[in-house]
Amino acid sequence: MKMLDGKVAIVTGGSSGLGAATVLEFARQGARVVVAARRKDRSEEVVAQIAALGGEGLFVQTDVTKPTEVEAMVAATLAKFGRLDCAFNNAGITGPTRRPVAEIKEDAWDAVMNSNLKSVWLCMKYEIPAMLEHGKGAIVNNASVYGLIPSDFGHASYCASKFGVVGLTKSAAVDYGLKGIRVNAICPGYAHSEMVDPYVDKLAPIIERHSAMNRLGEAQEIADTVAWLCSDRAGFVNGTALPLNGGDTTKLY
Repeated sequence: MKMLDGKVAIVTGGSSGLGAATVLEFARQGARVVVAARRKDRSEEVVAQIAALGGEGLFVQTDVTKPTEVEAMVAATLAKFGRLDCAFNNAGITGPTRRPVAEIKEDAWDAVMNSNLKSVWLCMKYEIPAMLEHGKGAIVNNASVYGLIPSDFGHASYCASKFGVVGLTKSAAVDYGLKGIRVNAICPGYAHSEMVDPYVDKLAPIIERHSAMNRLGEAQEIADTVAWLCSDRAGFVNGTALPLNGGDTTKLY
């Protein structure tokens, strides 16, 4: 039996990178999957890949910063599949980089908070009631290693948003742990994705300080972990912020 047989899952930011890898792993593990993203062509390609695996998928065009679209995303999931069991709230942006705190523009700060933190709250606001209808569910929020430690330099808005995701996750885990819903966060280090790959050539010194294994993670490694956290095999894992960075290293300081 596959880990997610019979389950229905939503993945935000599911059109590429870690999101797309997780969508496909969910499908391999027997879930029916909703690909929630803004890009229609890329998302429909992912849905076609689900079908090629023998699974069933649905694209719902969604901007996770807009409450009405998040609500519609969950409603479309219920209309198509009748239930919601799992969610990977993954969508987000990098925001300004190499820019110290006092030089960040207010609109750039707000954009990062809306995309990375408020959107996770909005998704859970609508996902959790759908899960409560059948008394069980699992949510994984995508934070970052920068939700656990400060960044080297100039990523204050991203770092603050991801620390917020960790705090929000732990709070939701307490709120709903007795109601059958587990909420966890993953905290990836640098891993191959649409966000990271354009900068691979410049990342070697950073990765050496951030990972005891001194390498980038693979998208599939992240997807495998999310699928496990959403499965019943992780039934006693709740409120954790799981680092996925190849191990701590003392080289950072």
